[in-house]
Amino acid sequence: MAAMINLCENRLATALFSLAATILLALTNPASAGAVCNQVCSDGTSNTFFGVNTGASATGTINTGFGVGALSGMLTGGSNTAIGDDTLASDTTGSNNTAAGTFALIFNASGNNNTATGSGALFENGAGDNNTASGASALGNNTSGSNNTATGYQALLINTIGNGNTADGYEALSRNTADNNTATGFSALGANTRGTNNVADGQQALMSNTTGIDETAVGALALQKNTTGNYNTAAGYRALLDNTTGTLNTAAGVNALIKNTTGNNNTAVGNNTLFSNVAGFNNTATGYGALFSSTASNNTAQGFYALNKNTTGPSNTAVGVNALLNNTTGANNIAVGVGAGQTLTIGNNNIEIGNAGLAAETNAIRIGKQGTQTQTYIAGISGIPLSNGVPVVVLSTGRLGVAPTISSARFKLDIHNMGTASDALMKLRPVTFRYKQDPDAIKQYGLVAEEVERVYPELVTYGADGKVETVRYLALVSMLLNEIQKQAEQITSLRAKIAQDQAQRASFEQRLSALEHNLAVLDHSQNLAAALGR
Repeated sequence: MAAMINLCENRLATALFSLAATILLALTNPASAGAVCNQVCSDGTSNTFFGVNTGASATGTINTGFGVGALSGMLTGGSNTAIGDDTLASDTTGSNNTAAGTFALIFNASGNNNTATGSGALFENGAGDNNTASGASALGNNTSGSNNTATGYQALLINTIGNGNTADGYEALSRNTADNNTATGFSALGANTRGTNNVADGQQALMSNTTGIDETAVGALALQKNTTGNYNTAAGYRALLDNTTGTLNTAAGVNALIKNTTGNNNTAVGNNTLFSNVAGFNNTATGYGALFSSTASNNTAQGFYALNKNTTGPSNTAVGVNALLNNTTGANNIAVGVGAGQTLTIGNNNIEIGNAGLAAETNAIRIGKQGTQTQTYIAGISGIPLSNGVPVVVLSTGRLGVAPTISSARFKLDIHNMGTASDALMKLRPVTFRYKQDPDAIKQYGLVAEEVERVYPELVTYGADGKVETVRYLALVSMLLNEIQKQAEQITSLRAKIAQDQAQRASFEQRLSALEHNLAVLDHSQNLAAALGR
């Protein structure tokens, strides 16, 4: 770009030097001046012409022409300046135009307020107004387009009727015929034909765009291959490089969404974000390398290397450095925190908050790291009664669940009467105690786990260190029920025995009474007989 400007400045300096020499010759040698001007130097009012056929037909005012054929077709146009052979040669009524360079604005007839610097600049312009072209062939084919600015060799070269375009750079917007585009850099928007409202800043930015509209590309090769995709924004070297027809994508960072071709509604912020995405849609990646390998859709990754290795897993959300780092095909996972879910690979429907998770785990919720967090506070639990609730239990690994309350036979195996299995309950020692870590020293009632282990090892649980920790008190309920039922049976049996004994005693007493009566009668009879015998 600097070289082109220097070349234009050198050409302009040469032309001005030649002009100065011509003026000096005219002032010192009128005859010589007449030969150069071809005897038409003084036509019109306040016009200045130097060169063969310059201003040959001029009747306008305040025109300046230097060079063979400059302003040679001028009729009534005013305030034009033409420096160079055949510059503004066809201008008839156009005013306030400036042309410097061979053939610059050569075909301008009625266009006004145009500025062309460079050989062939605004070459074809006929009626276009308010255009500025600086560079050889810049806006060379413009005919009626207005309010365009082109700086650089062949910038806006093919533009004919497009308006409001700005091109700065070699071949920038060189094929454009549309409106309101801005291109800065070598070949920026170079292939654009009918696309409108595009902004390209950087070498070959939006170079292949033809009809895409409302595109913004900032950075070398940004959106370079976009052809008909619309409403894309790329900022950074090679951002959205391969995009062709994808729409509504936003990429900010080196290589962001570089391979995207037809994917829509993606947002990538950070170097190498969504690097491998081709056709995936509705993805959001923020942070270096986020969603680097992904080709899937509906993923959100925020943080350095978040979801970095994800390939085809959809609908994941990862927030934090290395969050869901190793996930490849897992879907519907949520990870929040540094390294959250980074162990997951193919698991689905997991929620990991501050926890690395397990490789193929599915449908799990993990909050915090076992051994790191030692206290848990959750509002809305304490003091809230639930009429149909079940007890919650926790394993030494931190896993939560409800106590085994599923009682249907369809969920059980090896169902047998408990029988004598509960006989040893009487060997357990109920105690009162206080917890060492209880600041209130509240009196508790229960058992000692070590003692229970010796009698019923299946009724205790163990900590992560393998040591006995607590008693499964809920299991004691059914065992106590079994003992109560056995005692009830014994009581019932004893009651039956007592009733039987009582019946037998009543019968015995009745028989005894009958015998006593009979004996009494017998004694009476004997006594009577004895009395009669005397």
